[in-house]
Amino acid sequence: QLVESGGGLVEAGGSLRLSCAPSQRPFNREDMAWFRQTPGKEREFVAARRRDGHLYYRDSLKGRFTLSRGSPKNTMFLQMDALTPVASGTYYCAAGTVILRRTRAPSGYYYWGQGTQVTVSS
Repeated sequence: QLVESGGGLVEAGGSLRLSCAPSQRPFNREDMAWFRQTPGKEREFVAARRRDGHLYYRDSLKGRFTLSRGSPKNTMFLQMDALTPVASGTYYCAAGTVILRRTRAPSGYYYWGQGTQVTVSS
């Protein structure tokens, strides 16, 4: 029900814009988030937009990643600037009704996309 796109290969310092498009329902009453995962590691929090509109970012990404939501169909966007190789990984979009203290936890979400690969070369 969530379809990610926009991943790819980019050089360090470059930018990418990821999209998360709801496919069967608008998810306009759910909290939505981005997580990323690299092989052998747990899925980690990137950014979230709660249903009240508040935005949350991983501390190390503040000022470089920007979350927004808009057309078409309540698509969620993640603008990623000044990318470094550390940002490489599979990025997943997630949605759910999440209690506040679980905003940054993957287990708080129950809808997931298939992921989109981001590779940042040095």
